[in-house]
Amino acid sequence: TAATGAITKSSLDAYGAYEQNVGGIQKLFGNMGKSLEEYAELTGNAVDAVADKWGVLERSQNMVLQNAANAYRTAGMSANQYMEQVTGFSAALITSLGNDTVAAANYADMAMVDMSDNANTFGTDMESIQWAYQGFAKQNYTMLDNLKLGYGGTKEEMQRLISDASKMTDVQKKLDVTVDESSLSFDNIVAAIHVMQESMQIGGTTAREAATTIEGSVNMMKAAWENWLTGLGDSDADMSQLTDQLVESFETA
Repeated sequence: TAATGAITKSSLDAYGAYEQNVGGIQKLFGNMGKSLEEYAELTGNAVDAVADKWGVLERSQNMVLQNAANAYRTAGMSANQYMEQVTGFSAALITSLGNDTVAAANYADMAMVDMSDNANTFGTDMESIQWAYQGFAKQNYTMLDNLKLGYGGTKEEMQRLISDASKMTDVQKKLDVTVDESSLSFDNIVAAIHVMQESMQIGGTTAREAATTIEGSVNMMKAAWENWLTGLGDSDADMSQLTDQLVESFETA
């Protein structure tokens, strides 16, 4: 009875956080969880006039939510942890991409996986890397050296990193990104770090460790457990899928 009570409380707490996080993602990337008709009424437009925009927003928010669901494997974190971090810098990312929310969803996932790969490669505290990215979103480069890529915490050093990454055209082609040597926009910074980490064989570290190391697989299992607990509080959750993910991660560990 005590164990059941503890799990129930943990599940309700996790799902409460999940609802809040999903609301933030829907507001930043999507249509605020509104149906097409509700969105049209909210914006004061005819349904036909906003149908295309609503469809794009629906797609982008679903991309982020799907990436969050997969983060237990790709970034070693639960869906809640993923969404909490994404909301910390996504407003700046969306703005830097000209309000292209679909592109921003892709860049946000790129940044989250890069943060995790960096932390797992160098043993750096994940929080310090997250602070660094949130600083980059505000054009503050003092924590660039937290990433341990060989660049100091100044604007000039960030420009040097971008310049170096812009010359790696083969890596850019492999990753399907482009780095503009002259731009300090946040999306360009994210792309430059992505290219640099790939060139240093840091990219994909988290996913590899989840499949091949004790620590990595245990982190994946912990994240899958948190997702499973969250699902218990959600009447719409696919508990079969969440259970399969938990069992699979447990077997790997």
